[in-house]
Amino acid sequence: MTMPKDYIRKILTAGVYDVAEETPLEFAPLLSRRLGNRVWLKREDEQPIFSFKCRGAYNKMAALSSEALKKGVVAASAGNHAQGVALAGARLKTRSIIVMPRTTPGIKVEAVKSLGGKVVLHGDTYDEAYEHAIELCRTQKLTFIHPYDDPDVIAGQGTIGFEILKQHPGELHAIFVPVGGGGLIAGIAVYVKQLRPEVRIIGVEPEDADAMSRSLAAGRRVRLDHVGIFADGVTVRTPGKENFRLAKRFVDDVVVVSNDEICGAIKDIFEDQRSVLEPAGALAFAGLKRYLQRHRLKNAQLIAIASGANVNFDRLRHVAERAEIGERREAILAVTIPEQPGSFRKFCAAIGNHSITEFNYRYSDTKSAHVFVGVKISDGKETKRLIANLRKHGYQTLDMIDNEMAKLHIRHLVGGRAPNAMNETLYRFEFPERPGALRNFLDKMGQTWNISLFHYRNHGADFGRVLVGMQVPPQEKKQFQKFLDSLGYAYVEESDNPAYKLFLN
Repeated sequence: MTMPKDYIRKILTAGVYDVAEETPLEFAPLLSRRLGNRVWLKREDEQPIFSFKCRGAYNKMAALSSEALKKGVVAASAGNHAQGVALAGARLKTRSIIVMPRTTPGIKVEAVKSLGGKVVLHGDTYDEAYEHAIELCRTQKLTFIHPYDDPDVIAGQGTIGFEILKQHPGELHAIFVPVGGGGLIAGIAVYVKQLRPEVRIIGVEPEDADAMSRSLAAGRRVRLDHVGIFADGVTVRTPGKENFRLAKRFVDDVVVVSNDEICGAIKDIFEDQRSVLEPAGALAFAGLKRYLQRHRLKNAQLIAIASGANVNFDRLRHVAERAEIGERREAILAVTIPEQPGSFRKFCAAIGNHSITEFNYRYSDTKSAHVFVGVKISDGKETKRLIANLRKHGYQTLDMIDNEMAKLHIRHLVGGRAPNAMNETLYRFEFPERPGALRNFLDKMGQTWNISLFHYRNHGADFGRVLVGMQVPPQEKKQFQKFLDSLGYAYVEESDNPAYKLFLN
């Protein structure tokens, strides 16, 4: 068993800087002002492999005998540890085989290959990849490089703690660390707590992969039946044995956050630093924000580990969609309004000066209309005030912010056929993305024609793309054309579009 004082020596003598860099500790000015605290980011995303994992992997491999290096090494990883092993293998001139789950983002697979590692895709989870790596280790006489449950790996990651205390020698309230198997938090905690015991070490986990939090609460290592893969860099079913032993002694708390909060943190860091982190990379900052909500600190010195930036580009679509929700800057509501001309306009008036980010509606019956609407807000309290105001105006309103089915699926399924929507005509508009654009449309339309379909979502472009169905009797076509021309918005009629005829008409 490696004693805590021995970790100090191992960390101070670690040879990680043959492949790793001493990354900057950068002040985050925008986030600090917004949160009322002094926020710093430890920029491990600026490592050569865009992740801290090269520290632990190299520290372990550099300690191997020449005979072991000659035979080669094998590792199991969802990506960042794999790159660390491949980089260390290239530096130490040894063969490296990396077993990765088939669910690993392609950007990480290609990165491992580019560093000279041989990639073997096996299984859908880390555990399945791990079992296969152990089998390769046995049959080919390779040395297994564990991603977290190894004293040399832990010491390599602990060099981050050494750098933080050197870079920030003054008052420091807490360091927030992402947690998967626990190698990073174990290394930082065992070093920092022995030199600066007053500094709090706070782990952060996603709610669908919170093995360390549950293990600490239970007093024993807990194995999760299922884990999510959104924050794939921390997708581990059970913490490492040595990592858990150190965490029990040196970690003060573990904060659990939602995937939406992680998306919000990615956006926050981008706006402050112009850097795009992977979900696991932004995890620590998401936990920092959650921690501040609980403890209401002011003017404290806080550090979050920005642990990686290996994100698949297509994942950014989901991140952008959910970031506003994760930051509680968008309210998602289901509202019932009367099914009659002018009701949309009155509803928008009840919303007031809030910008509408989404508006989905399809005519269903003659009495009431159910609208799925997104509204820009500043915080959760504003959502409550908005709902109270809508109910005051007689609108039945439900808060959908925590309804996963509504956010993932229902918002895209509002529609379908409307057999009672007589004389329906369909138009596609481009609204300028500015407050009041929708109100202007509804005000000019007045109460002349009934809206039977409305779909709008703000995607951050200069123009909002809006699909509108209106019931226009044949004898009112000329009057309707005058209305269209008076808007000043670009439009295209889609009444003959085959997609409309197949799915909506």
